[in-house]
Amino acid sequence: MNTELEAALGAAHAAGEALRDGFGLRRQVRYKGEVDLVTEMDERAEEIIRETLLGAYPSYGMLAEEGGALRGEVDARWIVDPLDGTTNYAHGLPVFAVSIALEKAGEVVLGVVHDPMREETFVAERGNGTALNGEPIGVSRTDELVKALVVTGFPYDRDEVPAALDLFGRFSMLAQGMRRLGSAALDLCYVAAGRLDAYYERGIHAWDVAAGSLILQEAGGMITDYRGNPFEIERGELVVSNGALHPALVELTSEHLG
Repeated sequence: MNTELEAALGAAHAAGEALRDGFGLRRQVRYKGEVDLVTEMDERAEEIIRETLLGAYPSYGMLAEEGGALRGEVDARWIVDPLDGTTNYAHGLPVFAVSIALEKAGEVVLGVVHDPMREETFVAERGNGTALNGEPIGVSRTDELVKALVVTGFPYDRDEVPAALDLFGRFSMLAQGMRRLGSAALDLCYVAAGRLDAYYERGIHAWDVAAGSLILQEAGGMITDYRGNPFEIERGELVVSNGALHPALVELTSEHLG
């Protein structure tokens, strides 16, 4: 691999090919929580990514959903979700992606999200914009919540579901439409591409959103926490928009926190 981007793309496509080949087959499933599951394909895809990236950059660290944290020799780490949308995958629903980010000195500088079923690859390098299959993309121009298509996700912790449903209901009364796709990485990329206008969620992890957050920002989007403060990948919450909608979104999410 000649560059970090080529390494990330190679890893994402190799993992995506394995996921596509295994899609629809009967899978072994185990549970990390009451409704939080993992398949052997999560682990196989992560193994492919780990071998590719650490083979090319052995001094880098890695934070991966299934394998946890590996400390590197330099201040750089790959942040990996080998299968974002595991529940969809396990049920034969073709909405999932491979997510790979590169963080240096605490800043995400590269993001790749690959959807093997739609053969779509979203790529961003800090300062260079965002591309989908090599073509530049950007966020929508929707400027009213009543005209906006908004996406969200629900927490795995059942105790937090009632509050999430309450906020979902409030958004449902004000937005044009609501969606729940089951993949945070694709939620972010779809806002980046203008397919969706906004996204909010709590209970997410760094590997869910590291790559997608850069893809979103480089496409002209805005991302904060629920109170409108600067986004941090390990904070566990985000509000995402095309920018114009952000004040209306944060007004609802900040009220939700009390």
